[in-house]
Amino acid sequence: MPFYTCMRQHGMTVSYGDDRAPHFVEKDSPQYPPAQRACLPLLPSPSPVQASAQDLAAARKASECMRAKGISWYPDPDPVTAEVQQKDGGTSEQWQELKRDHRDAYRACLPRPS
Repeated sequence: MPFYTCMRQHGMTVSYGDDRAPHFVEKDSPQYPPAQRACLPLLPSPSPVQASAQDLAAARKASECMRAKGISWYPDPDPVTAEVQQKDGGTSEQWQELKRDHRDAYRACLPRPS
């Protein structure tokens, strides 16, 4: 993996523990932070976590509920992660006003997990 090659090139030693995960021996070294800064761009982007069918259905229902309560701009959830992204609908101002101006809809449609 390019990240670990880069870290080695910056003087870091990689060891593998019982969990078979790589660890850096010099993590407390003053050389570690600059090596990490130099090499972090080489890490691959994390894969999105697949939401369960139940979580996706609940997220879709919550989005429909928000629109039924008058928040017409509220977006559908991502079909993979079930997360609602600000970039998918509404303006920055609308998102900022959501909890303040639509508190009842927010509470009814997006209940907090128990």
